[in-house]
Amino acid sequence: MNTEIAENFQAIRKEVPPEVVLIAVSKAQSADAIEEVYRLGHRDFGENYVQELVEKAKTLEERGCNGIRWHFIGHLQTNKVKQVLTCAAAIHSVDSLKLATEISTKNSGRPPVKIFIEINIDEEESKSGVALDEAIPLSEKIAKLPNLSLQGLMCVPRAGGDSRAAFDLLRDLERGCQPYTQGQLSMGMTQDFRIALEEGTTHVRIGTAIFGRRGAQP
Repeated sequence: MNTEIAENFQAIRKEVPPEVVLIAVSKAQSADAIEEVYRLGHRDFGENYVQELVEKAKTLEERGCNGIRWHFIGHLQTNKVKQVLTCAAAIHSVDSLKLATEISTKNSGRPPVKIFIEINIDEEESKSGVALDEAIPLSEKIAKLPNLSLQGLMCVPRAGGDSRAAFDLLRDLERGCQPYTQGQLSMGMTQDFRIALEEGTTHVRIGTAIFGRRGAQP
C-alpha cells in the first residue's frame, strides 16, 4: 500500500464536491498506482495516450478492477478511434467534425459515448482545439450525430496564464452552445482545479496532486 498516494487522494476527494467528477489522471503512472486509488473506491481515471490506455485497461480488468470509467483526455487521431472506444467511457478532446464523425461511425452498436469539444481557449498556435467562434456551429453539427452524447466543452488554459478568465470564458461559451451541449465543463487540473471549482466546472482532471510526479512508482 502506498500511503502517500492514499493520503493525497483522500485530501483531494475532500476538496472536490461529490457532484463534480474527479478524474484521476494516471498518465505515465503504473497499474499498481491506479489500483491503489481504485481500491479506495474511485472509478474515474484519465489517460492521454491510446496505447497506454488500452494496455492499462486490460491489465486492470485482469486484476479484477471492474467498473473503471476511463476518460481519454489527450489528442486523438481518427485512426486510433476504434482502439479508444474499446474501453473509454468519455472522450474529452474532440476537436473537429471529422473526428466526431469517426467516433460516431466506429461506435455503432454500442451505448453512446460521452464526448466534449476541446476549445483552444487562449488561441495558442501550439495547441489543438477548436477556435472560439467555431464552438457553436460545431456543437450543432456534432449533436446531430448518432452513437455519441455531446456533454459540453473542455479546455487547457495557457501555462502561467489567467485560468480564471479562461474558465469564465469557457463557461459562458458552453452556455451559448446549449441546447446542443448538456451543461458539462471539463476544466481544472492540479495547479488550478480550485479556481475551476469556483467557476462551476463539472469535471476536474487531477494527476500530480494524487499520484505525485509522472512515473513515480508506488
